[in-house]
Amino acid sequence: MRFVTKNEAVKRSLLEDLKREGIKFELHERLSYESFVGYLLEGTLEEIGAQIDVMEGADKEALKEGFLSFKESLNHILEHIKVGEKFETLIQEGPWVVEILDQLTRNEAIEYSDGTIKLKEGVDITKLRFEFKFPFNLVHNPESTEKIAKQFAFTDLTMEYEFEILELDIRKINTLGKLAARYFPEDYLLKVYFGLIGRAILAGEILKALGNEKVPEEDLVKGFVRVSPMAIPTEKGTLVINYSPKALEEILRLLKKLGYLEIKAGKVKKLRDLV
Repeated sequence: MRFVTKNEAVKRSLLEDLKREGIKFELHERLSYESFVGYLLEGTLEEIGAQIDVMEGADKEALKEGFLSFKESLNHILEHIKVGEKFETLIQEGPWVVEILDQLTRNEAIEYSDGTIKLKEGVDITKLRFEFKFPFNLVHNPESTEKIAKQFAFTDLTMEYEFEILELDIRKINTLGKLAARYFPEDYLLKVYFGLIGRAILAGEILKALGNEKVPEEDLVKGFVRVSPMAIPTEKGTLVINYSPKALEEILRLLKKLGYLEIKAGKVKKLRDLV
C-alpha cells in the first residue's frame, strides 16, 4: 500500500507530515518520466483561437475547451506573479505550472529574484506567442490537421517518490487519510486508505488467532484462506476483505519485520499485539 508522487514539494511536505505523526513508512526514489504525444499550435492567444476555428480533421469542440482551460490556467498564474510569488508556492498548484512558466520565460516576460517570480512591468500578454498542445487522440484526420498544427512529442525524465506505508495502527491510518487528502485525489486516496485498513484488520485477526501458541505457517495460511473473504460490519455499511495465500504470506512478513511475531522452522509465534 503506497502513495506515489512526482512532485518534489509534495514529497517534502508529506515526508514531514509522516515523521511528525509517527506513521511507519519507507521512502523509495526512482527515475520516471512524463510523456506527451500530440500536436501544437503556435501564435498569440488570438492567433491560436483563430487556427482552432478553421482547423479540420480534429475534435474542434474539445480543442476549444482545452484552449479555454489553457487561458484560464495562464490567467491564474499571471494573477500570482503580477505582484511576485515564490516558485515553491506556485509549483504546488501542479506540474502544469512549469509549462506555463517555461512559455513565459521564452517570451522574456518574467524575472527571477531570490526564488521569487514576477511579471515584468509593461508586458502585453496579447502580444506574447504561446504554444497550445493537444493529444493525438483528438485528431481523426492527420492530413487535414497537419496543414495547421505541428506534430509534438515531449518526454520529461523526472524522479518518482513512492511512500510505502507500513502502518498497522488503525488510528494512525485514519490520521494518514486526513493528511494525504491534502496531496492526492479522493479516488486514489480512498483506494489506498481502505487497502491499509483491510491489511490492518487482517493483521490483527492473525495475531488473535495465534494466541500464545506456535502455529505452522502453512496451517495458519490455509485456515485464513478457508474463511476468505472476511466481512466486517461498520456503522456505514460493510467492509469486505478478500485475500490470497500470497497476500497472507506478505502480511506475515510485514508483521515479522515490525516485530509483532517471529517465524522459525516453519512455525509462527506472536511476540506482541498491535495495541
